[in-house]
Amino acid sequence: MAHIVIIGAGLGGLPMAYEMREAARTQDRITVVAKDPRFHFVPSNPWIAVNWRKREDIEVDPAAVLAKKHIDFIPVGVRRVEPAANAVELDDGRRLDYDFLVIATGPKLAFDEIPGLGPHGGFTQSICHVDHAVRAEHAWQAFVQDPGPIVVGAVQGASCFGPAYEFSMILDADLRRRKIRDRVPMTFVTSEPYIGHLGLGGVGDSKGLMESIFRDRHIKWICNAKVERVEDGRMHVIEHDEDGKEKRRHELPGAWRRCSASKGSSIRAASC
Repeated sequence: MAHIVIIGAGLGGLPMAYEMREAARTQDRITVVAKDPRFHFVPSNPWIAVNWRKREDIEVDPAAVLAKKHIDFIPVGVRRVEPAANAVELDDGRRLDYDFLVIATGPKLAFDEIPGLGPHGGFTQSICHVDHAVRAEHAWQAFVQDPGPIVVGAVQGASCFGPAYEFSMILDADLRRRKIRDRVPMTFVTSEPYIGHLGLGGVGDSKGLMESIFRDRHIKWICNAKVERVEDGRMHVIEHDEDGKEKRRHELPGAWRRCSASKGSSIRAASC
């Protein structure tokens, strides 16, 4: 009998657990370990931030669903991995021996790489985690009562750009429903070399499509952008040319305390 331990119970860890159950022998044991006791569907976080969905709509209890497949679940974080001993140490002091180990912990948010970025001690909101999205929703409700400029985008170091585009469309749609879109100048800031690059060199005609969509929705954009720092009500952005040289500097106003949606650098991200 083999013991397979999977660290992480998110979009990587849970599917891996199911795949392992299919591939493993009946007598093999599978254990999923995660610091969060609940699973939330990350792609739905933007809906939480504008109150299109509630937190309970996108969360499930991993223990219950995994048990149906005879997979154990331990809602405790991992302190360290000891590969020489084929063991992991949990935050509560327990040790798990394993024969095979899968690490699917997801990104480590890096708000601290940019001064003023992030919801904890910074001046931007985030939709990286459902806890962030809930916090952003409170800020959004205050923002729509007193709207102003807003910035959405992906900072340098981001590895996934799609959520930034999606969230800008969601904000645009929500503001139009409230009939206050004309009171909210929007700017899209991204480290991509062009709109629709998506970190993939474009997908089909994504460049032309996204530029057209942004023009139709009156969303301005700045590409090849490096967010230097964020202050209360202002974002400092350096725009670079195709050779990576500084082209111009921008100081973008934003109602940060009330709402600006962000994700940190070095992660798949949409940030403000």
